[in-house]
Amino acid sequence: MSEWTKGFWAMIAVCVTWGLSPIYYRALAGVPTVEVLAHRTIWSLALFLAILGGQGRLGQLRAALSGRQLGRIAFAALTVSTNWGMFIWAVQSGHVVQSSLGYYIFPLAAVVMGVLFFGESLTRVQALAVLLAALAVALLTWGLGVAPWISLGLALTFVLYGAVKKALPLGPVLSVAAEVALLAPLALGWLVAQSLGAMPAPLAEPLGFGANLPDTLLLVASGAVTAVPLILFSYAARRVGMATLGLMFYLNPTLQFLCAVLLFGEPFTGWHMIAFAMIWAALAIYSASALRQSRHAPPLANG
Repeated sequence: MSEWTKGFWAMIAVCVTWGLSPIYYRALAGVPTVEVLAHRTIWSLALFLAILGGQGRLGQLRAALSGRQLGRIAFAALTVSTNWGMFIWAVQSGHVVQSSLGYYIFPLAAVVMGVLFFGESLTRVQALAVLLAALAVALLTWGLGVAPWISLGLALTFVLYGAVKKALPLGPVLSVAAEVALLAPLALGWLVAQSLGAMPAPLAEPLGFGANLPDTLLLVASGAVTAVPLILFSYAARRVGMATLGLMFYLNPTLQFLCAVLLFGEPFTGWHMIAFAMIWAALAIYSASALRQSRHAPPLANG
């Protein structure tokens, strides 16, 4: 099997894991969102520490947390934690259609961020794609009478996360390990306060960890659900071109969308249908243009 093929299947595994994750978090619907987020942070840190320790890279983690990049790492930790929390809440609250829309919007929102803050340029075709997506969101807002705030929040936090990561001279495994290391004391403090009864209802009830075996196992496994796809993404990014990775990313929100409609029975109105069709068209237009531009771009050198 060639290195490109290995990277391709690694990225497939990443997108399938992320795309089907609503099933996982829906199984934890009886556990408060903040508690799930806290456990996800702590157990993913434990796994990252084990991986970095096995690689002899714990010194790099300490250096990252004590270096000049600490402020950027903290901002990345804040944005990714907000994104995780919004996604978990959306799944538990029956808004997976909105979460899938947010991750469809994200690549085009990232384009806007690149133009506004990084001096990147767009072709006329790419600008048309972004405009089409913006019109889709506006049409959906008008049709439903309310803006898709969950979708916009997920897209915005992920775009901000990507922007600050762009400026971090750290590989994905090391940078995410540093982010969860900063978040872990807050997560642990919240769980301790919860166990002592210091958190107000409904945040403190029901207790997930230790309340029953299925919830306990799912909460512990959340570390692997978080860390393993990121490691596989790093593996794929070193072997597959970024244009290919970008196109494959759309498998994630597509699977989320299918989970929402086929498994969870969430409403999908005519306004949703029109807006999603416009965004799918926008993504197709933009992706075709980006693929032509990046056909000969090298894979991402990452560690």
